[in-house]
Amino acid sequence: MKKILIIRFSSIGDIVLTTPVIRCIKKQIPDAELHFLTKEKFYPILKANHYIDHIHSCNDDLSSVMKSLNKLDFNFVVDLHKNLRSVRVKMNLRRPSGTFNKLNFEKWLIVNLKINKLPDRHIVDRYFEAVKELGVNNDQKGLDYFIPDEDRLSTDDLPVNHREGFVAWVIGGMHNTKMLPEDRIIELCKMIRKPIVLLGGPEDHNKAEHIMEQCQDKVYNTCGLYNINQSASIISLASKVLTNDTGLMHIAAAFKKEIFSFWGSTIPGFGMYPYLPAGEGRSHIMEVEGLKCRPCSKIGYAKCPKKHFRCMMDYDLEQLALKINA
Repeated sequence: MKKILIIRFSSIGDIVLTTPVIRCIKKQIPDAELHFLTKEKFYPILKANHYIDHIHSCNDDLSSVMKSLNKLDFNFVVDLHKNLRSVRVKMNLRRPSGTFNKLNFEKWLIVNLKINKLPDRHIVDRYFEAVKELGVNNDQKGLDYFIPDEDRLSTDDLPVNHREGFVAWVIGGMHNTKMLPEDRIIELCKMIRKPIVLLGGPEDHNKAEHIMEQCQDKVYNTCGLYNINQSASIISLASKVLTNDTGLMHIAAAFKKEIFSFWGSTIPGFGMYPYLPAGEGRSHIMEVEGLKCRPCSKIGYAKCPKKHFRCMMDYDLEQLALKINA
């Protein structure tokens, strides 16, 4: 039996993007015993994934988990994080390993000099560089997301007027320059014909409450109400998903949804756009073309460095509403 360890510490979207590698290892190496190392707070994302045999979790201190990992005598380590902490794990285990190209230099070039040397290749396909030595290939079946039974919701958990179909809208994100502003959300909500469910964390609750006040019964605020798996369950029930460039966008792709993704300070060219198999789901990349300042960052900022925020303010919302209502 081959013992294989996959390393990806964070975050939600990045972990979801590892799921094709997880699935393909398990299906293409029949005797593989598959282990996954991640941060403790992200354990719920993987807990129901039946392709993983053992999940190892850690916090900032790796020492305790390293003791248990050292006893397992892995045959191969798949590093899908590629940072100092994952290198430390590999050096400690002293086993054969594989990793991928993070394209940090290429990203620096386009952010700082606007020289585009980025390959037209999704990060999921680059992840498979890490398992080339194992003879594992991408099956092109997209992402996985498995919801534990105890977190599975139904339309009965929604307001009555949302039970016959709704649009899910992920309004949160890690950085403000990757998020459509509140007033723009309100404006577009009023143009969308279907009921809308707002998704996000506790930090998005007050913003969502204000949006709901402006749009009344058409909008239902679930921000901070549900955990990550329950929010994923809501996405699985939605007819369409509107989202910033954030983790729930990738969960929507795992459910093969029709996705409208908003792009501000970052660009899809970094390779993190919705990953959908051919013929399944549908991805609409929403971005303001022709802005010389984009991308201004590979991760985002708290405020627009140019102070105009045109990458999010210049969307033609009427045209967008026509697409969503189609």
